[in-house]
Amino acid sequence: MTTSPTVSRATAVAARATDLTKVYGQGETQVVALDHVTVDFRQGEFTAIMGPSGSGKSTLMHCVAGLDSFSSGSVRIGETELSTLKDKHLTQLRRDKIGFIFQAFNLLPTLTAMENITLPMDIAGRKADKQWVQQVIDMLGLSGRLTHRPTELSGGQQQRVAVARALASRPEIIFGDEPTGNLDSRSGAEVLGFLRNSVRELGQTVVMVTHDPVAASYADRVIFLADGRIVDEMLSPTADGVLDRMKAFDAKGRTS
Repeated sequence: MTTSPTVSRATAVAARATDLTKVYGQGETQVVALDHVTVDFRQGEFTAIMGPSGSGKSTLMHCVAGLDSFSSGSVRIGETELSTLKDKHLTQLRRDKIGFIFQAFNLLPTLTAMENITLPMDIAGRKADKQWVQQVIDMLGLSGRLTHRPTELSGGQQQRVAVARALASRPEIIFGDEPTGNLDSRSGAEVLGFLRNSVRELGQTVVMVTHDPVAASYADRVIFLADGRIVDEMLSPTADGVLDRMKAFDAKGRTS
C-alpha cells in the first residue's frame, strides 16, 4: 500500500499524527478515508488542510482533534497519546487543550456574547484569565457586543464570538472546520484576519480545513490531501498559487 509523504520539521509540535489510518466498513464496502498519514502541526503556526471532496481532510482534522476514532497509527496532542485515553480523559483533554471553531457558530441563544465566550471554562469550573480574555476580546473588536445575544449579532460577529470562545481558555491548538463557510466574503476575511493575528500576536496554533484558496492564503502553509494521503505541501501560500495547485490535482484526477 502506498504511504503518504511525511510532512515534518525539527521544531516544537502542538499535534502530531503518525502513520494514521481510518477505515470505514468492511469487504467490498470498505472505504479508506486516511491512508497512513504522517504530519506535524507546529506550535505558533497556521496550517490549512485542503483537498477534493472525499479526500479525507475533515477526517484527518477530526481524528487529530480527538473528535473521531482512528483505525491504526498514533495521534498526540503535545506529549499526550490520544489512543491511550479513556472517554472521560479524552473529553477533559478536548476541553482543556483544544479549541474548536465550526462552520455553524454553535452559540447558545439564551446567553450573551460574554457568557458564550466563557462557557467552556464555566462548565469546567475554571476561572478565566481576565487579562487574556480581554486581550482576545479587544483583538476581535467585541467590546461593544458583550451583552448582546446571538440573535442581536450579525453572522460575522457571531463567528467572532465563536473564535473568542475558542481562544479564551488559551488552548494548545485550535481546529477550524470551514470556519468561514457560512459567512460573506467581507466577514470571512475579518475572521481569517483574526485567526492570522492570533497566531502572529498571541502565539496560537491553528489548523483549518477549507476548500477556499483565499482562506488558505491566510495560513503559513497548506497541506493537500487526495485519496486519504498527503500529496503536497505549500509554504507561504497565495490564493492564486493554491488555486493552481488544486486545478492540477483536479486535472490529474480526471485523466488518471
